[in-house]
Amino acid sequence: MEMLGPRVWSSVRQGLNRGLSRNVGGWASGEGRKVDIAGIYPAVTTPFTATAEVDYGKLEENLHKLGNIPFRGFLVQGSNGEFPFLASNERLEVVSCARQAMPKDKLLLAGSGCESTQATVEMTVSMAQVGADAALVVTPSYYRGRMSSAALIHHYTKVADHSPIPVVLYSVPANTGLDLPVDAVVTLSQHPNIVGIKDSGGDVTRIGLMVHKTRRQDFQVLAGSAGFLLASYAVGAVGGVCALANVLGAQVCQLERLCLTGQWEDAQKLQLRLIEPNTAVYQCRIPQALLTGPDSQVTRRFGIPGLKKTMEWFGYYGGPCRAPLQELSPAEEEALRLAFTNNGWL
Repeated sequence: MEMLGPRVWSSVRQGLNRGLSRNVGGWASGEGRKVDIAGIYPAVTTPFTATAEVDYGKLEENLHKLGNIPFRGFLVQGSNGEFPFLASNERLEVVSCARQAMPKDKLLLAGSGCESTQATVEMTVSMAQVGADAALVVTPSYYRGRMSSAALIHHYTKVADHSPIPVVLYSVPANTGLDLPVDAVVTLSQHPNIVGIKDSGGDVTRIGLMVHKTRRQDFQVLAGSAGFLLASYAVGAVGGVCALANVLGAQVCQLERLCLTGQWEDAQKLQLRLIEPNTAVYQCRIPQALLTGPDSQVTRRFGIPGLKKTMEWFGYYGGPCRAPLQELSPAEEEALRLAFTNNGWL
């Protein structure tokens, strides 16, 4: 078993002393209702030093700066947090650090997904003990050929049954090669401790279908990207977990406000200016229309290295990624910069 750092042990003790008062009932926000997760969340990156150690000080600095923006909360250890590259103790240390650094009134979503159900349950319980308010659980995908609806329903049900905090489903087919089937989402929406889904596939028809088919449940859909945030709100999503919010957080929150107040013309103008930079920093299924021209092959490769480079331009700490992710080439960096300057952000 891996040794946990002192920060984690301190948070574990605090969690145990609290008795983990958030229970399996879905962290109810009212009589019989699940917790409200509506709003915008930046998908926080994990900072590393030049020697590839997690830089907890820089994580705290970034969260302090992001804390001035009207986010609903923060997501750590999602895809942009490079969680597959972190040891279990590091994943918990990041959650603990984030909980202590961020404003107390913000929700902390933590990515607790692992490949096995047992490991996911253990990680979810541990993340709850160090301060996570809800667990974002990605689809297991290594054996994706056997990840039927029945297998995924069984997996998520077991995790939700044992989790002391609410569970948010996470479908990110660009990374897993697997869409969480809509029929499985509908079944899982009935579980009292499953409060919603983050869908990063970019298929607005699918998002609308999930909203429609779960309308009788207290179930919430979050868009997984700022690139289709307006469209998601239009079909009934309640918020978004967005990589772009790490650098254009105020603008993403402004888009949310415009959608919620019905100012669709202004919302459209802002959304259009966010699509190209979002595409540059977000690892997703990019529409073919955006993959034409000489930059088409570099644009879809920016991902987390591109996001971290952009963070440095906007006054945050980006830093290196962990290997095997590599930093951008000069040509890629120039193409990335153009995606922001062409839309008036730099």
